[in-house]
Amino acid sequence: MVSLGERARLDGYALRHVPSIGSTSATLMQDALNGAAGPVWLVADEQVDGKGRRGRFWHSPKGNLYASLLLIDPAPAEHVAQLSFVLALALRDAVSQIAEAQGVTGLQIEVKWPNDLMINGKKCAGLLLEGGMKGQSRFVVIGMGVNLSFHPDQSNHPASDFAALGLNTSTAHFFAFLSDAVAQRISQWEGGRNFAQIRADWLAHAYKMGEVMRINANAESYEARLEGVDPTGGLIVDHMGRQRIVTAGEIFNL
Repeated sequence: MVSLGERARLDGYALRHVPSIGSTSATLMQDALNGAAGPVWLVADEQVDGKGRRGRFWHSPKGNLYASLLLIDPAPAEHVAQLSFVLALALRDAVSQIAEAQGVTGLQIEVKWPNDLMINGKKCAGLLLEGGMKGQSRFVVIGMGVNLSFHPDQSNHPASDFAALGLNTSTAHFFAFLSDAVAQRISQWEGGRNFAQIRADWLAHAYKMGEVMRINANAESYEARLEGVDPTGGLIVDHMGRQRIVTAGEIFNL
């Protein structure tokens, strides 16, 4: 049975678990517009209309984790985008804890700007932030898909799954670790007041930092060296000797 971890329960998180749904994020977005309270998780065994970045269809049959988290007024508007870093670190924390508990070694668990989890250079999870306003309150929904048992064959990035990498976990088992890790990281973040520590932790595990990647952003595509993340979460790159800040886009291996 899918259930919250102890830290998440103590911090006041709620959970709804359903066997099938159109989209966990779309459902929570509508719930928020209808006045729902947070923080609340919605976990589904399968999604029939899951979405990834830029509206891409997310194949979501049973066996992987499909979950979204609704937060109400989590931070001032200028800090909300930082939740991508907070949740990505929580994903990494949960995977690291399970790997350690199972004695699985040799895994390079990294976070990729802006919202992916990479293990041994392959994408194993992705995040998507959405949000809106209900009256004077701001709400944020963070959706995530985690490849526990299988991964898509067709992807813009090389992909893998936990089982293929030697990690033995189920939706219920992983979610308990994840919900606690999320509660801990959100508490550490302090609504953006402690983003400096989140940023430092993220950079310590950043995928391809210091290397040249292809940047697709603002209708441009170019090669640049990844140099860091600025205090707002923008990606700092060096393009032909000139520093640029990428606030939205994607990065790809050459």
